Amino acid sequence: MTIPDFQSLMRPVLAFLADGQVRRSRDITEVMSDQFHLTPEERAEMLPSGTAKKMANRVGWTLTHLTQAGLIDSAGRGLKVISAEGRGALDNHPERVDTRVLEGYPAYVEFRERKRDTTSNDEGGSTQTPPDDDDDSRTPSDLVESAVLVNRAAVESEVLAAALKLTPTGFEELVVRLLDRMGYGRAGSAHRTAPSGDGGIDGIISRDPLGMDRIYVQAKRYTDIAVDRPAIQGFAGALMSKQGDRGVFITTSRFTAGAREEAERINARIELIDGNRLAELLVQWGVGVQPEQSVTLYRLDEDYFDTL
Repeated sequence: MTIPDFQSLMRPVLAFLADGQVRRSRDITEVMSDQFHLTPEERAEMLPSGTAKKMANRVGWTLTHLTQAGLIDSAGRGLKVISAEGRGALDNHPERVDTRVLEGYPAYVEFRERKRDTTSNDEGGSTQTPPDDDDDSRTPSDLVESAVLVNRAAVESEVLAAALKLTPTGFEELVVRLLDRMGYGRAGSAHRTAPSGDGGIDGIISRDPLGMDRIYVQAKRYTDIAVDRPAIQGFAGALMSKQGDRGVFITTSRFTAGAREEAERINARIELIDGNRLAELLVQWGVGVQPEQSVTLYRLDEDYFDTL
């Protein structure tokens, strides 16, 4: 079962709190994870930022909205208890509690108006009301994650297209710079070989200052030509001529099944990176791209207020 959105968690959370016991937020998350039959992988899934587990984040936003509507109360740091309004919501809405139900509570309406006010244009004075339909099932973290994924997919396509427009030597240089940024040449050096007489080797990564530990690079800038078994055999032969046992074959295209089988069969360890993976790595390691904007989300620091 997939991780539920924060609206789908509202009534189950209220039902769990219906016995009137004070519960810790982490315990609520654990019970909801059990109730929705989450797998170990889903329970461990993190936000893209890596700052929190996704399920805990969803439950946290559920508790925030229920608290703003007055359906649950805070009973201390990280402690929650149902209110009289919360019991009434369970009785009046036996099927589902969501943001449309919460809008029947004045405190929640005030909360939503505060959210809208934060989108006002300070210069023009106009207020942009955020969408209240499909986006209501997504937390701010979800919305940021969705935007990041869309942006990343678009930039990966653009960076791969830009790589395809490079000259063969330019593409080889790009590949070497990527591997260097990834840290493979940090203790030694990373450089592109001479355009002629490279013997099938486009770059050399020395992992130590003396160049004793080397990784050899083959870079092929193809459009719609798949890399097949003979190309892998040729690269393996080039490795043997250098007495090397490790190599990276990078292409803007893709590898055939035969090419992958050949890379697994030979004695040398050859890592295959196709166009999709190359684009992911270029964006991930900031090669050929630059950050445009960062977003910081805030949550209440209950520990801080407990020290006052």
